[in-house]
Amino acid sequence: MLIAENITKRFAGVTALDNVCLAFEGGAVTAILGENGAGKSTLMKILSGVYADYEGQILYRGKPVRFSSVREAQQCGIAIIHQELALIPYLSITENIFLGRELTTRWGMLDKQGMRLKVSQLLSDLRLSVDPDTLVADLKVGQQQVVEIAKALLVESEVIIMDEPTSAISDSEVEVLFGIIADLRKKGKAVVYISHKLNELVAIADRYVVLRDGKTIESGTMQGANTDSLIRAMVGREMTITHRKSSQLLREPLLEVNDLWLSASGRSGDAQANDSFLKQITFNVGRGEVVGLFGLMGAGRTELLETIFGLHPARMSGTITVDSQILIIKNPADAIKAGIALVPEDRKRDGLVLGMDVQTNISLTRLENIEQNGLLNKTKESTLAKKYIAELGIKTPSEKQTAQLLSGGNQQKIVLSKWLATNPKLLLLDEPTRGIDVNAKNEIYKLIGQLANSGMGVLVVSSELPEILALSDRILVMCEGALTAELTAQDATEDAILKAAIPE
Repeated sequence: MLIAENITKRFAGVTALDNVCLAFEGGAVTAILGENGAGKSTLMKILSGVYADYEGQILYRGKPVRFSSVREAQQCGIAIIHQELALIPYLSITENIFLGRELTTRWGMLDKQGMRLKVSQLLSDLRLSVDPDTLVADLKVGQQQVVEIAKALLVESEVIIMDEPTSAISDSEVEVLFGIIADLRKKGKAVVYISHKLNELVAIADRYVVLRDGKTIESGTMQGANTDSLIRAMVGREMTITHRKSSQLLREPLLEVNDLWLSASGRSGDAQANDSFLKQITFNVGRGEVVGLFGLMGAGRTELLETIFGLHPARMSGTITVDSQILIIKNPADAIKAGIALVPEDRKRDGLVLGMDVQTNISLTRLENIEQNGLLNKTKESTLAKKYIAELGIKTPSEKQTAQLLSGGNQQKIVLSKWLATNPKLLLLDEPTRGIDVNAKNEIYKLIGQLANSGMGVLVVSSELPEILALSDRILVMCEGALTAELTAQDATEDAILKAAIPE
């Protein structure tokens, strides 16, 4: 149905794709594999009309096509679900889904009721219980991901490209998506599926194509393939996931949280109301300890990290203690002064200034240390950036490369660098490996272990149970805003964690 022949794409002297050739069949799911920076997302953006400037040829149903816009690709029958959410925050769900393809009445007015009904049906099919008039800005990342999926499914496309569609959604939502993919396959649609969750690919795909360093390395049928063989093809070598060797030694408490509440109403006096986001949270993180925090979507994990970091001072009650000192955290600046750093869940929206270069992004938290006579010292700024580029293995042509042109894994390393530059005592990590490949994940796992071994306390949120089990000395489980379990690494099992995470 869709063929790419000798596709080559360059950015600022960097070759992102180098003579890539592949084909997608109707009635089949084709998995695209590769590490971050392999060229997967760039290729999909070419196929879906995001990038019009490239070398090579695309054939759709045997005829050459060249899309100059996403609209052209959609009109031809190609839709894409983006990894990096392409939604407008201050429009409603309905307005986002119908943007550029609005329904009108016979009088030329917007058919708001018709669009709302269609969106209600789409959201119902995807099991997202949210009012279609809700602003996208008010949704969690996982809910926004479901809206992105609904947006692509609105039109009857022949080729549906899914770029990391499950990176921020729950297991139940993944099951719904897989059911939709099965229906699309039966209808003869060509489904292109990109994911770093290799077990998903083995379960859902008929064929696979491996990209490495912008080139097509291998392709074949998924039957008989396993995660080990796919990883070998992706990275070109054997790959083992680093598991933290945890000890049962009692550690000196670094962070102590006592009776923490977060209200939904906007006033701290209402914090202990029934509609609280967080309820009576009490726990600690030891010096040199990695504490994993698990919960299903909406459990309150992100709100907990944000509250510790000073993002909701007017709505919280309770005490936060670091190094035996009770803190009054009125804003993130207070948290940073106390030695707390937060790597946010949405790196593009909250962690990076995408239009700035690597050097500027890394130095943002250390401006007072690299200025001289009121002006930035470019030599100090460059030295700081080069230090973390080397230490974290950031793959970039130079420290002057624009952040948005790097892969997701390298962008995440920039965010980590920015906060490590503050020399924090406590590092809060919210989904630190979301949407990055197995090799980049392993590098971040090793880094987290090294930071903990150096004496830093680490509190890490993850939706992936294997990741929580691999990283943690101790595991906390949340459900509906409350802590429901605390397990040592030795006692923790996937069953025990899930049981505590599911509402009764």
